[in-house]
Amino acid sequence: MSGRLRIVALLALAVVAILLYTARIRREMIDFTTWRQMTVRALHAEPLYRVEDGHYQFKYLPLFAVIMAPFGLIELEMGKALWFAISLGLLVLVMRWSVSALPDRRLPRTTLVALAVVLMAKFLAHELLLGQVNLLLGALLLAALVSVQMKRPNAAGALVGAAAFVKPYALILLPWLLVTQGWRAAATAAGTVIVGLLLPALVYGWTGNLDLLRAWLDTVTQSTTPNLLGNDNVSIASMWAKWLGPGSTATLLTFATFAAVGMLVIFVWRRRRAVAAPEYLECALLMLLIPLISPQGWDYVLLLATPAVVCLADRWRDLTRIWQGALAVALVTMCLTIFDIMGRSLYGRFMSLALVSVAGLAVAVGLVHTRWRALA
Repeated sequence: MSGRLRIVALLALAVVAILLYTARIRREMIDFTTWRQMTVRALHAEPLYRVEDGHYQFKYLPLFAVIMAPFGLIELEMGKALWFAISLGLLVLVMRWSVSALPDRRLPRTTLVALAVVLMAKFLAHELLLGQVNLLLGALLLAALVSVQMKRPNAAGALVGAAAFVKPYALILLPWLLVTQGWRAAATAAGTVIVGLLLPALVYGWTGNLDLLRAWLDTVTQSTTPNLLGNDNVSIASMWAKWLGPGSTATLLTFATFAAVGMLVIFVWRRRRAVAAPEYLECALLMLLIPLISPQGWDYVLLLATPAVVCLADRWRDLTRIWQGALAVALVTMCLTIFDIMGRSLYGRFMSLALVSVAGLAVAVGLVHTRWRALA
């Protein structure tokens, strides 16, 4: 794309973004409103986790509210517009790094970006409408991947540790850092987490910070079971709860599935010598698994599957017809089942069957097969 055409394209996208924000998004962003309110509380050293907040309880670690405190200093509507703009910037980074970090690309960059945008559009739209922070999480994890590729394991460790304060699920990458990058990278990540857990004491004091951490743990654990049967929950725990009902059997099968998934991850790691640059697929697999392993894995968190989708799209021609067919069904089921098209009744029934969870696991198996074939 020429420089002039690139400028025209960027201006056109900016106009579209402004129109969308003005017409719809600025009246939404309920999750942004929720976590921004916590930054206001942090500015005044007030308790962050309150039962009276109901469904919109704050579930991030205390440091998130402290770091994002500048949003509590500006007016709500201005904060919405600013976070929307930042989210668009993060979206560009996630798409750019998902493609540029992929080694030995078969398809052109623009083709892969276009495919990723189309397949991820449902999740990206939901993310922007809610004012969520998963794009920030994705950008940090992809920055960690790029750091690994650039032989900077300590930077990768620090980025994974920082990502844990956006969403604790990021710590799923900690064992990967230990196995593939050595103890220094893992220690850097662990050290970053420890420092981050202690930093809010500068605002709340030592005892106040400990109270916050206990309240955070209580909030997360007590809200998990009620959310398992939510239509938009795509976690493995939700899958079994929807099929069998919440209880000991569903819990046992959830942990059995976790064990099976863990074996697949280990298999991928053990096969890393079969390819020249193994890090991308390994990170892509773990990012895909984040919303599946987290008990509160909402469907829009599947935007973290962007690197997985890019990897499979790029290696598509190298797969057999059977695998192409199976993965096509899985990707369509995971990415293109849209509420506005299906309608409330059909969409609700579809999500109650946990087919998106099954599709996500199928995509994960597709990545494992890709490593087995030494394609990535």
